[in-house]
Amino acid sequence: MSLGEISWLSFKSKATIKREQEEYAKWAFPYGQEQRDNLEKLLKDIYPKEPMPSLLIPFLTCKELYGDILEKAGSADAAVDVMINKQKNYKQIIKKKTMTTYLALVLADAEVDESCRYPSTGQILEKVEELESRRKKG
Repeated sequence: MSLGEISWLSFKSKATIKREQEEYAKWAFPYGQEQRDNLEKLLKDIYPKEPMPSLLIPFLTCKELYGDILEKAGSADAAVDVMINKQKNYKQIIKKKTMTTYLALVLADAEVDESCRYPSTGQILEKVEELESRRKKG
């Protein structure tokens, strides 16, 4: 399932569309609404003036890209390197200056369990700095 699908060109039943939306929501937030709420709070703490859809779309895109790259790269470190050093491939959706922020959030999201606890905003921003310095080295 991909964010790039154009649903108005498809000929799917309402039941199929609903099922696919539920599957995507389960992929995006496997622990449900609490997980989504906690992530949205982090996003708003980091980007308080941005509307939530403008924050969720690049986050979910980054999450999907990271998952795809991770499958091919074989390790989290290799996938992170690809994401931060080849950002121009994704610039239509994720701006260069925000890529490391979304990537830090995706990495934190990958560690979330049923407790739905994310690192603090400060910890996320520390991870962003770490990723930024890694980009400059690579």
